[in-house]
Amino acid sequence: MTASTKGLELRSLVSDGKLELSLAEVELSPPGPGEVIVRIEAAPINPSDLGLLTGPADLATLEQGGTADRPVLTASIPEQRMPMVRARLNESMPVGNEGAGTVIAAGDGAEELIGKMVAVIGGGMYTQYRKARLTDLLPFPDGITAREGASAFVNPLTALAMVETMRAEGYTALVHTAAASNLGQMLNRICIADGVSLVNIVRSAEQAKILHDIGAKYVVDSTSENFRDELVDALAETGATLAFDAIGGGKLAGQILAAMEVAANRNATSYSRYGSNTHKQVYIYGRLDLGPTLIGPDVGFAWGVGGFLLTPFLMKAGAEVVGRMRARVAAEIRTTFASHYTAEISLAEALDKDILLAYSAKKTGEKYLIVPTATG
Repeated sequence: MTASTKGLELRSLVSDGKLELSLAEVELSPPGPGEVIVRIEAAPINPSDLGLLTGPADLATLEQGGTADRPVLTASIPEQRMPMVRARLNESMPVGNEGAGTVIAAGDGAEELIGKMVAVIGGGMYTQYRKARLTDLLPFPDGITAREGASAFVNPLTALAMVETMRAEGYTALVHTAAASNLGQMLNRICIADGVSLVNIVRSAEQAKILHDIGAKYVVDSTSENFRDELVDALAETGATLAFDAIGGGKLAGQILAAMEVAANRNATSYSRYGSNTHKQVYIYGRLDLGPTLIGPDVGFAWGVGGFLLTPFLMKAGAEVVGRMRARVAAEIRTTFASHYTAEISLAEALDKDILLAYSAKKTGEKYLIVPTATG
């Protein structure tokens, strides 16, 4: 293919005090060496996508505009939240971290991928066509559909990165919050297969059942009256002193560190006013709660809280580790890394006010898939 390729793309624009979401027609030039054009056939809506899509806008102020084919959504951004998005002011930005589809054109060195199903990462995936480099692709064996491969990067690689981080930093077990999510279920399947003890923290009995049904051994409900004691027991049994927290704000990270401290002191033979010598670490990788992270005085002095993002991890891990992780995802996309979706929606439906409010709620067990080739 030598002609340019045209298609629709979802865009997010922040101006002073206002968010605007719309569909724009974009034109892609032919692929160069080592590049392909992918017809995007499925792209998931992850919590990380919502940060760019709607940012700090007040969704209670959403207003529907435009037409059925070219909808436009607008919302107000509270003045106190504007500093969060000053760097992207007046820049129309494409959205969508990952997706999957068929290669329809290729430059020199990539011709063998024409007609193949691939996953793509790199942003701007809520679009009908996407130009991508070979390094941003994950080719699949014949028979894998775009729906099956759409979520091949963000959740699978993040889950694998958690286990890789555990091993690299000398820990032997893990704690994970919001654990019944798609990512959480993948992490459980990885840990069960790899013999890693995993303490899952959920927010309801229904979420606990989801994990027990896939074989999880340690599941603790944060709404239980006995949450603290049950968490301490699980930590003492597994020896977990490393946690990955998707909640971010509030008191949960502090509760985890405090419970780790109690578990570490169970076998202490002497008292120290500084607490145990066991280092306890929480990595925050999500912000389901945008409030401050609260750490109490009951955690001792051997602890740390930091941020964790997939891209910096991959840059640090090196080609051998990343290649091994990607190969595992491709081989186990229908098993360990299978994703399940609540609904499939078109690009236009993604900008329907009611549908946007539904997928923005980020409810456990509900995951939406954008199908850019669909009409509606």
